[in-house]
Amino acid sequence: MFNRIITKMARREFARVMRFEEGRKPEIPPGDPLPRLLYLHIPFCERLCPYCSFHRVPFQEALGHEYFFALRREILLYKEKGYEFRGLYVGGGTPTVMIDELEETLNYAEKCFQLKEISVETNPNHLTEKHLRALRRAGVNRLSVGIQSFDNGLLKAMDRYEKYGSGEAIAERLKATLGYFETLNADMIFNFPSQDLALLDRDLDILMDLGIDQITYYPLMVSDVTRRLVKQTLGKVDYGKEAKLYRQIVKRLTPTYAFSSAWCFSKKKSSSIIDEYIVDYDEYAGLGSGSIGYLKGACYANTFDIPRYIALINQGKSPLRASRDFTMKDKMRYDFLMKLFATKLDVTAFQKKYNGSLYRHLWPDILAFSIIGGLQYNAPYLHLTKNGHYFWVIMMREFFIAVNNFRDYCRDSIAS
Repeated sequence: MFNRIITKMARREFARVMRFEEGRKPEIPPGDPLPRLLYLHIPFCERLCPYCSFHRVPFQEALGHEYFFALRREILLYKEKGYEFRGLYVGGGTPTVMIDELEETLNYAEKCFQLKEISVETNPNHLTEKHLRALRRAGVNRLSVGIQSFDNGLLKAMDRYEKYGSGEAIAERLKATLGYFETLNADMIFNFPSQDLALLDRDLDILMDLGIDQITYYPLMVSDVTRRLVKQTLGKVDYGKEAKLYRQIVKRLTPTYAFSSAWCFSKKKSSSIIDEYIVDYDEYAGLGSGSIGYLKGACYANTFDIPRYIALINQGKSPLRASRDFTMKDKMRYDFLMKLFATKLDVTAFQKKYNGSLYRHLWPDILAFSIIGGLQYNAPYLHLTKNGHYFWVIMMREFFIAVNNFRDYCRDSIAS
């Protein structure tokens, strides 16, 4: 019952927050030395997966060269605005689809900013000597590989079997990649319509046998538009079994792995950086077509029209096309959500940041989650309980679904 209530309330709240303001021309605010995270979006994929709601298009080489050139110019734009970044996360799409362009872009970002950590996403077919050497030369600390599942039936249903090989072949590629980087992460998905505990356990067996550094287990998150395609290819999404599958993941992994976030598990002695870049940094700049960022209390989005993005950058103009200023309560709720997603919130630091207004604004949220057994207080931290971990998986699932719905809206706006 609590799970359904949280889902309903989170869905309504995040849908409200992700309604961007119409008729306003957003601008990049002036920067300052506060360390932030730089997110770069690469929207190209060799083929498109049916469950994915991220901004991605089929790869075109000529357009790709133009895009990476524009992306480097946008990096310079933020440098000239006075921003400083300590972390860099490259997502997609498939960021490694043009490895030479990516290496040049990473090197350029390192010249502009004093980066301490670089994380890059990739797919199993790019775990080649050429790609791995280029990423290591560029200073990548963490490589995150999109696996989703090792089950061949699921891989075929997702249209990933022909692209990336069998589950057995993917496992061998992962094994050969271990040790190249400080952290090798496997991106997995649970709660596929056809997935049961036995299938999930087989995936977990493979991961445990590999001894991979970090495992991120996302719940299946589909936008309203993607839901129809997922139903056609994979089956109807059922949230009723999600909690049982999540509990099995936690049961299997936590003897060896520790929570980095509610759905990210790292080896206890590892210094891995977290997959969810929004956890480690209070603010982040989103660069590239269709990228979403959060700066100075405002959430904003770049244009999803790739040729228009390139044209605007080449004209020296900002590619920002939508934004929303958060109220103080919105800011606090966002911070509250993200900090607790990393399993604990420093109450003293939070109170200092918001001038002692934590309980004045968020007491209903804290009280409600405490009553249903989601939070406990051990000074100076609010912690997620065992039940709270799954409650926050629900919250973040609904947050990203709202973001995905916004992406769908933006894509429809381009087509219309």
